[in-house]
Amino acid sequence: MEISDENFRVWAEQNEVYFDGVFRLAGPDAYAPIYSLISGLLHDGHKQVTFNLTGLEFLNSSGINLLAKLTIEARKMGDLLLIVKGTHQYPWQAKSLPNLKKLHPLLDLRLA
Repeated sequence: MEISDENFRVWAEQNEVYFDGVFRLAGPDAYAPIYSLISGLLHDGHKQVTFNLTGLEFLNSSGINLLAKLTIEARKMGDLLLIVKGTHQYPWQAKSLPNLKKLHPLLDLRLA
């Protein structure tokens, strides 16, 4: 499944979710379809799920909150390994993504 508009695109391939573009949606309700897509993937019985954010140029505070909620959801599942791939190319990722480890200490954060 894919969710997109002219500024962004998010899609899942097997157990990896890709985020691409600029996410400036207006609040949690606007992010609800993305939450549903990813939450469904988390509950599909995979041993690991990867959030690939390397193409994500910008994420507003509502989007960061979405990542936080999904990280907590993954932590509650116990045996699910959550991998988050980011890049130093976008400074916000190096600043914000390490905070996800505070929510889920076993999260595997990979900044390239």
